[in-house]
Amino acid sequence: MRFQVGESLQERAGYYRTRELLRRAKSSWKHFRSVRTAEVGLVIVLCFAVMAIIPQLLAPYPPKSIAFGVLLAPSWVHPFGTDTIGRDMFSRIIWGSQVSMTFGLLAAGLSMLIGTPLGLIAGYYGGWLDHVLSRFFEIILMIPAFFLLVMVVAIFGNNLDFEILIVGVTIWPANARIMRASVLSLKERKFVRAAVATGARKSRVVLRHILPNAIQPVITNTNLQIGQAILFEAGMAFLGLSDPNVISWGQMVNLGVYHLIDAWWLAFFPGLALTLLILGFNLTGDGVAAMFGLERPTAAGITSQEVEK
Repeated sequence: MRFQVGESLQERAGYYRTRELLRRAKSSWKHFRSVRTAEVGLVIVLCFAVMAIIPQLLAPYPPKSIAFGVLLAPSWVHPFGTDTIGRDMFSRIIWGSQVSMTFGLLAAGLSMLIGTPLGLIAGYYGGWLDHVLSRFFEIILMIPAFFLLVMVVAIFGNNLDFEILIVGVTIWPANARIMRASVLSLKERKFVRAAVATGARKSRVVLRHILPNAIQPVITNTNLQIGQAILFEAGMAFLGLSDPNVISWGQMVNLGVYHLIDAWWLAFFPGLALTLLILGFNLTGDGVAAMFGLERPTAAGITSQEVEK
């Protein structure tokens, strides 16, 4: 591209910046596609995302309609059969994707929102502050999140928003530990030391040089936590402790447990949907890790690249 005479330096800089962003995006997509299973996971997640966004267009019947026969086997009219009061299972599974997707994304997003700044502070400032925060991370990690969720819901009631909050505030230490480890490694790198030596303010060093690089493994782990949060919600619904006013796959599986012989489809299809969605996010997480050149973190938030003091 040739620039005209008199064209501002800002316009030229904007062009080169845009071109660089496009080059990086193309390179990231190439690395993502290098993991073949990640493409499969992305397709699965996108399919469920479409179902969650426009269920009213995809579901053939209203999810709460009881205008059909009871326990009808799968057929062309009802691909997934009907339940014990005559509701179409295919329509209910489509609508149930809204709850699972919303719960997983919001709970994992809250985990990232809490864990990222705390891990950043612990890793960058170090000393007694790092020691105190690290012990705090470990204490939260020792708390069995699912049983805490069961206890809190049993005491204060089953509200979906409240359940999202509880899950988000119990799984964030994994992100905090990953963020801390990344910062401990990055703050010793030459480009960070050079920025400090030139007199750059701490806020600029953290936000411009450390955070964009340190947050990459956190994004990867957050992607995996989406599946973890979805499983929490399904488990609560299966136990009858979720909001009864929402359509949940866990509730459907619970209903199907009592009809495994005479109506196998009641538990099979919602269980299959739950498995596919969690698998989709896990496979996508592998691609995101490859995109950033990272190794997949474990459930405790540790990677082989973690650096301890």
